[in-house]
Amino acid sequence: MRATRFPQNSGQLTGKEDAPMTAPAQSTDEIVLRTTESAAARRSRTTTGALVSLFGLLLLGLAFSAKGSARFALSDAFDPKQLPTIAVPGMPTVLVCGLVTLLAGLGYLSGRMHGRLPAIAGTLAGVAVMIGFLAWAAAGRDLPFPVSNQLSGTLAIATPLVLGALAGVLCERAGVVNVAIEGQFLVAAFAAGVAGSVTKSIPVALVAAVIAGVLMAALLALFTITYLVDQVVMGVVINLFAAGITGFLFDQLIQPQSSTLNQSPQMQPIPIPGLSELPFFGPVLFNQTALVYLAVASVVLVWFLLYRTKWGLHVRAVGEHPKAADTVGINVARTRWAAVLAGGVFAGLGGAFFTVGSTGAFAKDITVGNGFIALAAVIMGRWHPVLAALMAIFFGFVKQMASQLSTLNTPAPSQLLLMLPYLATVIAVAGLVGRVRGPAASGTPYVKEGH
Repeated sequence: MRATRFPQNSGQLTGKEDAPMTAPAQSTDEIVLRTTESAAARRSRTTTGALVSLFGLLLLGLAFSAKGSARFALSDAFDPKQLPTIAVPGMPTVLVCGLVTLLAGLGYLSGRMHGRLPAIAGTLAGVAVMIGFLAWAAAGRDLPFPVSNQLSGTLAIATPLVLGALAGVLCERAGVVNVAIEGQFLVAAFAAGVAGSVTKSIPVALVAAVIAGVLMAALLALFTITYLVDQVVMGVVINLFAAGITGFLFDQLIQPQSSTLNQSPQMQPIPIPGLSELPFFGPVLFNQTALVYLAVASVVLVWFLLYRTKWGLHVRAVGEHPKAADTVGINVARTRWAAVLAGGVFAGLGGAFFTVGSTGAFAKDITVGNGFIALAAVIMGRWHPVLAALMAIFFGFVKQMASQLSTLNTPAPSQLLLMLPYLATVIAVAGLVGRVRGPAASGTPYVKEGH
């Protein structure tokens, strides 16, 4: 509860325009405005505070098992310019990070943080948890933790998550819940793998992936917008259909002819002249595949479409209040169809990453739940394309970190490292997402009056 006090002054006017005004008499009365925290806000704050405090206590406990120094390599063995390796004392670093995290959690629990302080405290706690955990895992190891590989791999792994999150943002901003991102990924990966294997052309593979993503999006739009099927149920059905059809075709068609139908060319990094030669940031940011650059451009494009065009205004209108949008002449069904199909384009590109963007071959369930992680990024990003992309990068960072730590012989169990990306997703959505409100009409079919 917050209280704001305003002094109340009283005075008298003579009633004549030319009469001098007397000085107002001072009064000790005060107007007190009190803001009471709602039950939902209190529950969200205490949950977040308890979770952050728990992480702080966990780091404090791990600090006493961190022996020696933690080393972080800023360059890998193949970089032309070798940067120094940074060494920090393991136990003190983990202790400091644990204390920072614990103080942030206690700040949430106290209820005395207002304005931007909760966001700042949450950011500091997140950074402290990451640094503290890495310092604990790398302390006393024979090999340093490869920072450049971590960041470069983060961008690569986050690419399909960013594209999938953009698909989810477009759909949900228009009022259609897209649980089918996983299925769109899977079918697009299959189409890209087969097309790339047959034609040996990466552009053709990307076009095939986009077509597959749009077809799956059209299936979602047909049943949810035209036939008013429950959107969540339809998304689950599409995911099951995608897993079944790709698994069946893989067993019956691809696997028997894997030499011709499952050997697609792989994208190679494209260095940007000049920028790619910068120390540290050059290889990390400016020596990526075309899909990485395309994902970055897609974030800007979707932001511009949603917030700087008339079409984007229509999309947001039908997602918030379709009846009002219909009243002013916006075709709700057509706008939702367009948004869902546009989302299918980005989901198709995201699915292509799993074949032509990485391994060059398709396997059953190759997407391994990345579509659901992209959906979590949409929720954590508050249905905003830029914030959703940042959340996707966060999940990509965790996945890459789990892969890097497995090579350092860390004390963390290998099973925990495999679970880490999905565990971070569950914790982030369930405990750290806070109070969010999606588009008001998201998940609600619209039926025009008189039809």
